[in-house]
Amino acid sequence: MEYRILLTRMEFRAFHGCYDLEQQVGNRFAVDVEITAELGDAAREDDVRKTVNYLTAFEEVERQMKVTQRTIERAALNIIDGLYAAFPQIRHVKCSVAKLAPPLGGKIERVSVVLER
Repeated sequence: MEYRILLTRMEFRAFHGCYDLEQQVGNRFAVDVEITAELGDAAREDDVRKTVNYLTAFEEVERQMKVTQRTIERAALNIIDGLYAAFPQIRHVKCSVAKLAPPLGGKIERVSVVLER
């Protein structure tokens, strides 16, 4: 059976950015992840060992957000790669990374990228 697991509105302080100042002072980022996986009878058997563990998935996202990148596109790709490595049963990942209040010289809530694989 195919399952879809959503981790939404995860928020992190990180140091991603194309400008040196962004990498020094950091910013707030929001991450959403949608994981599609073949998990067999995980629900029917009520067996967490057969599913994608949400805590482990969150920890992988957190670990990847700590790796400073010049672009949020690269941060999103790192998250996707990390989740595939952690869970071989994953079939598809959609990841959105948003920089909150980016330094663009005007009022803007966020700038986001969405990657899928």
